[in-house]
Formats: sequence, structure tokens, C-alpha cells
Amino acid sequence: MQSSSLNLQPSLSTVKKRNPQAWYRPIFSPEHGVYVVLLVAFSTGAAAAQAWTWTTTLALLGAFAGFQAEHPWMLQIKQRSSIKPRFWVWGGLYSLVAGGIALYLLWHQGWWLSPLWIIYVGAFAAFCVDGMAVFRRGQKSVANELITFAAVCLSAPFAYIVTTGTLVPELWGLWALNTLFFSSAIFTVKFRKSKTHSAVPGEVFHAIATLLILTLACFGLLTPLTASAFSVALLKFGIILWQRDWYCTTKIQRVALLETSMALLFLVVTALSLLPARWPA
Repeated sequence: MQSSSLNLQPSLSTVKKRNPQAWYRPIFSPEHGVYVVLLVAFSTGAAAAQAWTWTTTLALLGAFAGFQAEHPWMLQIKQRSSIKPRFWVWGGLYSLVAGGIALYLLWHQGWWLSPLWIIYVGAFAAFCVDGMAVFRRGQKSVANELITFAAVCLSAPFAYIVTTGTLVPELWGLWALNTLFFSSAIFTVKFRKSKTHSAVPGEVFHAIATLLILTLACFGLLTPLTASAFSVALLKFGIILWQRDWYCTTKIQRVALLETSMALLFLVVTALSLLPARWPA
């Protein structure tokens, strides 16, 4: 009798364990690299504005909440065979925070006259495209990843607009610079998935991206010094090609350190190039 009661103990303790899928347990995006993209791109926009106000901080919180909202909604689309309360609770909470801040910033800038509408429409369109890609199991395609980076890098003009209340053409040059810089990682990470992966797609991308950056500089949407920040992406790509065997076999933490270091170097070069003179309003 005593032995049978002892045998029940493991099952009772198992029941008492917390359910990791309980609705009240928070959901955070596992895409840690995108946190770096968001913070760096947002910081370049703030550097262009040459100011940081309380609305800038509020906008950063809203951008972070908007990014977090995407993850549970995409998980629900992936597991659409049934309703997952946890995804709805946290997706809804993040969406309410992001939406509330977005509406407040619109009110603060005069509703329909605010240039923030352009940012919001672009971000919502990217969310819909990503949702369709997840629905069709194509979220890892190069096209969808490019759209994702472009959407996250909208945080650069977002930071500038909420800080200054104005929209200037040079913002699109800054947005393109951020998008092209961070999109370069799409082609380098593929080396780790397959050691025999061709370097040609990456070489073509970096060549086209360089031409685009030079074109933006020629049209005055980027200063030559700001455009030179893209050389950090070329440097990183060159290092990876040079040390390809190491890159393909080393620990993921070292790859993350390389990517983060290059992103911070890009931020420093871009921010310093934007500081001397503020763009005309």
C-alpha cells in the first residue's frame, strides 16, 4: 500500500507543473536579430532629427509593440486549424498598445495632415504580405524577407517624423540605406544553411545595392558620407567570403556578434554623417 502511494507522487507533481502554453504566459518574438535592426534603424532616424523628445520614446515603444504583435498573429496563421487563446491574448495586447500609440501620435500631429499615415500604411501592407506568405508557407522566401526588412526599417523615417513633425525627401534615402544594409544578411546567412551555397546571389545583390546607393547620392537623397555607411555591408560580406569555412561552422553566437558589431559600426558612421547639418524642413 505504501509503495503504491509513492508511485503516485510523480504524476501529481507533473500535474502541478505550469503549462508553458497557458494563455497568461507572455509571447516574445524569437527573432533577436530584428531587435537590432529596429533599434539601429530607429536611432538613425533620431540622429537625422538631431533631437530626442518624449514623443520619440513613445514612438520607439509603439514600434517595439508593433513588432511584437506580428509574432503571435503569424503563429495563429501557421496553426490555423484551431483557435489559440494565448496567441489572441498577446497579439491583441501588443496590437492595442501599438495601435493606441499610433492613434495618439496622429492626434498629436493633426490627424489627417500627419505624414505618419505613409508609415502606418506601409507597415500594415507589409504585415498583410507577411501574413499571406505565412499562409502559403513562403515566409522564408527572399522576396518576403526583403519586404520584412523594408518594413522594420520604416522605423527610421518614423523616428524623424514623430520628432520633427515633418517629412523630407531625404528620409527615403535613409530608409533605403537601412533596408539595403540589413537585407545583405539574407544572402550571408544562407551560407550556414548550405556550405555549397553559391556566392553569386549575394554578389549580385551587393552590386545592385551599391549602384542604388550611388544613385540616391547622385540625386541628393543621401550625402556622400552617409552613403559611405553601406561600405560596412561590403566589408562584412568580404570578411564572410574570406572566412567562409569559419562562418559556416562557428557557433551561432559568434555570427550574432559579427552581425551586431557591424550593425553598430553602421550606426556610428550613419549617425556621425547626419549630425553636422539638419535637413531643411
